[in-house]
Amino acid sequence: MTQPTSKICILGGGFGGLYTALRLSQLPWEKGEKPEIVLVDQGDRFIFLPLLYELLTGEMQTWEIAPPFEELLQGTGVRFYQGVVSGIDTEQKRVQLQDGPEIPYDRLVLALGGETPLDMVPGATSYAYPFRNLTDAYRLEERLRVLEESDADKIRVAIVGAGYSGVELACKLADRLGERGRLRLIEIGDQILRTSPEFNREAATKALEAKQVFLDLETKVESIGEDTISLEYKTQIDTIPVDLVIWTVGTTVAPVVRTLDLKQNQRCQITTTPTLQVLEHPEIFALGDLADCRDAEGQQVPATAQVAFQQADYTAWNIWASLTNRPLLSFRYQPLGEMMALGKDNATLTGLGVKLDGLLAYVARRLAYLYRMPSLDHQLKVGFNWLVRPIIDKLS
Repeated sequence: MTQPTSKICILGGGFGGLYTALRLSQLPWEKGEKPEIVLVDQGDRFIFLPLLYELLTGEMQTWEIAPPFEELLQGTGVRFYQGVVSGIDTEQKRVQLQDGPEIPYDRLVLALGGETPLDMVPGATSYAYPFRNLTDAYRLEERLRVLEESDADKIRVAIVGAGYSGVELACKLADRLGERGRLRLIEIGDQILRTSPEFNREAATKALEAKQVFLDLETKVESIGEDTISLEYKTQIDTIPVDLVIWTVGTTVAPVVRTLDLKQNQRCQITTTPTLQVLEHPEIFALGDLADCRDAEGQQVPATAQVAFQQADYTAWNIWASLTNRPLLSFRYQPLGEMMALGKDNATLTGLGVKLDGLLAYVARRLAYLYRMPSLDHQLKVGFNWLVRPIIDKLS
């Protein structure tokens, strides 16, 4: 009798989920061993999140940073379902999609990423704009276009959170809005980029100063109105007029993950072993924003795109190993440095003994991300466009 084909279901098509699927399709399966691999995401496109900011300045186009899953998975044997996960039965090993099929699994990968919580202050849910996915980028673009077409002398933008996302957004929007922009970056802590290397923090501080972005440190957002934001600084509350509030603070896991009967930490992240398997459920793997992961040395792993990218390799290998009776590998995170865009033609980069800022860092960041794009075909298309587009722009 032939063995039934193993079924692998991967929930979430970000860095963790998509790269796990692609790696699984490339591993050396014996004849008759290759499993059925299904990738599920609520969108129809993969989003290369570190380059999402470039949509706002027109430096990049949607197809470059958000290619369709069907295009990326062509020829891999991986099936793609677009749908919202409504339930996961860990006892019966089944995933239920909203208005979609029920998907059985032998191995399950949880890589649904995180969501931006907008319920942290009154008014944020109604009036603040998150910036985490393509829908957020389109919604923000539409609001910016309305403001730019208005006859208002100044466009007043408040960005909440001076972490990586807040700083990159502030720099990009300052370049886009130019003299019309009045940007303020609001941070509850006493410095920007608290977890960033000092070189990057200093480069970002200089860029923000040069672009005249006003910095509110040790400042708490009390509430957000339709055209106001109330800020508390040293027990004093000021309400100031604003045209746009962008919220970049916090990450929460999806409700469908929070309701699972799996061990979770206080932030509802799922606790994993160093092999990225869920405690008491070795058939389930969790990675990325929703995983509470410690590596082979027992060190807490940060929830970043770089980590998810590396975890995908280990997850694919360990699924393959578990299905082919081979030893599993404990995750070993290799910090490769940190890159940030600081506006058009400006970035900062530290890692592997290198420190760069300015145009050279901008080019190095582009090349590093080009290398990490999910398929060779897409790398070639995007790389060719980056070479040709400046020439076409100059000729026209």
